[in-house]
Amino acid sequence: MEEQTINDVFRNRSGKYAERLAVEKKCNGIWEKATWGDYYDRSCAIGLGLLELGVTKGDRVSLLSENRLEWLYTDMGTLGIGACLVPIYGTLSGEEVEYTLRNSGSKIIVVEESTQLEKALAALPSCPDLRWIVVMDNEDCETNDTHVIPFRQLIEQGRKRHEQEPSLFEKLARAVKPDDLATIVYTSGTTGVPKGAMITHKNIMAVIHSLDRVRPRYATDHDNTVPFLPLSHVFERIAGHFYGMYVGITASYAENIDTLVRDIQEKSPTMILAVPRVCEKIYQRILMQVKQQPSWRQKIFYWGHAIGVRISQLTEDKKPVPAALKLKYKIAYSLIFKKLKQALGGRVRWITASGAPTSTDIIRFFNAAGIMVVEGYGMTECAAPATMSNLADYRIGTAGKPLPGIEIKIADDGEILIKGDNVFKGYWKMEQETKESFSEDGYLMTGDIGTLSDDGFLKIVDRKKDLIITSGGKNVAPQKIENLFKGDPLFSQMIVIGERRNYLTALVNINLDEAIHVAQERGFTFGTPEDLLDNKEFLSLLDEHVAELNSHLARYETIKRYRIIRREFSKETGELTATLKVKRKVVREKYKNVIDSMYNSDESVGVVAT
Repeated sequence: MEEQTINDVFRNRSGKYAERLAVEKKCNGIWEKATWGDYYDRSCAIGLGLLELGVTKGDRVSLLSENRLEWLYTDMGTLGIGACLVPIYGTLSGEEVEYTLRNSGSKIIVVEESTQLEKALAALPSCPDLRWIVVMDNEDCETNDTHVIPFRQLIEQGRKRHEQEPSLFEKLARAVKPDDLATIVYTSGTTGVPKGAMITHKNIMAVIHSLDRVRPRYATDHDNTVPFLPLSHVFERIAGHFYGMYVGITASYAENIDTLVRDIQEKSPTMILAVPRVCEKIYQRILMQVKQQPSWRQKIFYWGHAIGVRISQLTEDKKPVPAALKLKYKIAYSLIFKKLKQALGGRVRWITASGAPTSTDIIRFFNAAGIMVVEGYGMTECAAPATMSNLADYRIGTAGKPLPGIEIKIADDGEILIKGDNVFKGYWKMEQETKESFSEDGYLMTGDIGTLSDDGFLKIVDRKKDLIITSGGKNVAPQKIENLFKGDPLFSQMIVIGERRNYLTALVNINLDEAIHVAQERGFTFGTPEDLLDNKEFLSLLDEHVAELNSHLARYETIKRYRIIRREFSKETGELTATLKVKRKVVREKYKNVIDSMYNSDESVGVVAT
C-alpha cells in the first residue's frame, strides 16, 4: 500500500535503514550524527514529551531555530503525535515572532537559544494560547519564568511516557490521516500581513510521489547531500528533508554558510539544493579568479568556456556532438571544468537553482562541468516544486515541465494557474484571502506571469505584481534586467524601479572584491575598498558597464540612472528573503527618498551612505 502520510514514510525508512546514518550536523567543527534508528527514537521522545505538556492532535507547535538536528527531531515528533508544526525563521524580529505565535494559536514554541528565548518571552503576554517555551541549548535556559523548560526535560518526559506505553507514538502516528494539517508556513509578508499557508500530509505526499515518478530519478538511497538552506523554507523542508527521507539519502547539514564550501568538500555530496544566488556567487567568484590570471590562462579559460557552452547546447537540443568537439571538450574539462566539480566535492550530479531566473550563461557553465543545473518553479501554496527540469529532458531558461499529477495552465492575462493534490488547503483564519486565491474552476492563482510551450515547458516572466508599467504604457519584467546585470561580477544585487515613471532606474550593490580587482587592473588610486565608491574614475567605469549591459536591452528596458547602496542588502536588515531574493516592497519603502531623487536629478550615478 502506498504511503499516505509523512509519518508512514518516517516509520518505514527508520525500520528499513535502522543502522545507517540518516542525518548529521556540523557544530563547532564536529559532526553530530544520528542513524535512522536514533532519529526515530529521539523524535518519538520529543513527540511524547510534547504530549505530556498538553499538545494533542491538531494543536500547533512553533519552532524558532536555525538548522540543527533538534529541528528535525522536533518536526517529526510533532507530526508523529498528529500536531501541526509552525516553522519560524530565526532572523525574524520579535514583532514578527509574536504575530506568528498569536495568529497560529501555538500552544508551545521550541526555541534555539537565548536570543530567540527573549523574543518568545516578549511575545508571551500577547499570546493567550502559548503555555510553554522549550529551549534547545540547555545552558541558555536560565530564567525564573515558569513557562520555560529545557529541551532535555522535554526528552526525559517523553522517554518516561514511552517506557510506560511503548506503542503509543506509533499508534498516534498511524492515526494521522492524509487530510490532517501537517504544517502552517507563513509567507514573508513583503506585500502585507503575513499569511499562514495550511499544508496537509496529502499535499506533502503529492509532491514526494510526483518527484519520485520522474525518470530518470532525481535520487536514490545511495545519494547524499549537504543541506544549507533554512528548514523553515518550504522548498528545503519538502523537496529536501521529506523527499530525502522518502528516498533514504543521508543528509549532512552544513555548519553555516561560511563553512559551506569546506563542508561540501568534506562530505562530497551527489546533489545540492541551492537557489540562483548561490550559483551566481560561485560563477562570479570564478570569473574574478580568471581575471587575476595571466592573459594566456584567460584565453584558455574562455576557449574552454566556449567549448563547454557549445557542448551544453547540443546536449540540451539532443543533437550529436562531433568527434572533434568531443576531443576539445575533453581537454577543456581537464583544464577548467574539473576544478569546479572538485571545488564542490567531486561527485555532484546536479544542483538546483529554483525560485528565480538564472542566467543561461551560468547554467551552461555548470552543465559543461558535468553538474546539471535543475531549474524549477513552485511556491509555499503548492508545497514547493510544481515544475522541475528533467535530468534528461530540459530546456535552459525554463522552469521545466509540470511534475506528474500536477496540472498547469495560463490564464488570459498570463497568470500561471496550478491544480493538483499538492495545492494547499488555504490560509489559516483567512477565508476571504483563501477564496481569492482560487479561480472559479478551482485552480490556484499564483500571482506569477508565465508562458507554457506547446511541449509543456513553463517559462516564468515575472511576478504579476512586480511587472512594471511605465508612464508610456510599456510592460517591463524587472527580473529579466536584474538577471542580466547580476551576470556582471561587479553587481551583486539589483532592484529595478519605474512603475508609472517615464524611465527605469535601479538600486544596486557592488561586489567590492571584483571592484578591487578591476581598480587595480586599471591603476586607480584608492585606500580602502569602500573608497572606490567615491572614486570618480571607478564610477565612470561603472557607467561604461551599465551602458554595455543596456545595449542588450530594448530602449524602454534600459537603466537611465542608478544609485549604489553601500551596505549590502541582507536577511538581517530585512531586505532579503531566506532564499536571498530581494524584498522589493521593503527596499522601495526604505529608499523612497533615494528613488525620488533619481527622477529629480541629472546625475546618472550616485552613492547612498548607509
